[in-house]
Amino acid sequence: MSCAGLVPVMRLAEEAGLHELVADAVHIQDPPVPSTGVNPAGKISSVVAGMAAGADSIDDLDVLRHGGMPELFGGVYAPSTLGSFLRAFTWGHTRQLAGAAREFLVGLAGRTPVLAGADQMAYVDIDALLRRVYGHAKQGARFGHAKLGGYDVLLRGLSPLVATLSTPLAAPVVAATRLRNGAASSVKGAASLLTEALAKRFPPPGQPAPRARCWSAPTRRSTPARSSLPPAEPAPWSRSRWGAAQRGSTRSAPSRTTDGGRCITRRRSSTRTPAS
Repeated sequence: MSCAGLVPVMRLAEEAGLHELVADAVHIQDPPVPSTGVNPAGKISSVVAGMAAGADSIDDLDVLRHGGMPELFGGVYAPSTLGSFLRAFTWGHTRQLAGAAREFLVGLAGRTPVLAGADQMAYVDIDALLRRVYGHAKQGARFGHAKLGGYDVLLRGLSPLVATLSTPLAAPVVAATRLRNGAASSVKGAASLLTEALAKRFPPPGQPAPRARCWSAPTRRSTPARSSLPPAEPAPWSRSRWGAAQRGSTRSAPSRTTDGGRCITRRRSSTRTPAS
């Protein structure tokens, strides 16, 4: 019995309402195979149990049927069935599942100290990722910027946006997710994602508000966290001047002045010594 520890894990998930939340939120209508959309709660539970057992691919979900595992769990689906179920998901279905996951975290926090101390201080961390995919027909797969070995490259993938919650006493947990295409801007959806992450956990009046930590892009737009962040200091170097300095060029970057509220760009004369 290699994964007997899944028994208390799945019992806790059932008590926190995983099965009921997924059954109420996820509805797959008119799938390619009629049986694909049947019992989404049981199939999601099988995926969660497989991931808790170390599965990181659809084929690895067969770990739930190895050895004596069928003696502990009933209604476990085959990896091929789970794969057909996951491939029937659209962007709307991922939104349905994300809503159930947020509600599940609320139920989990009420039964465990996973967010201990959230009534005193909570931190929200938002970040954009790029996860590579290889299927040309995968929905949302676009070329996005990534760094490999210090070089900027374009990779075909998806760019999910993830918001985590943590406290001084608890490690970060995923509070909200947003699946986006690989070419999505870093700031796209950050404001609404932060609202979703705090919708069920925002403290009542009289308690301290959560502190949001974002990378530079969302703070330049209309993000709810902007009001709680200190104003950004103006950069001593503009981007064009910094690039010129890195290239070793002595040519000055354009200077910008204002004339009655109108911005004017003037090119300064080059300081290069003419060739003799």
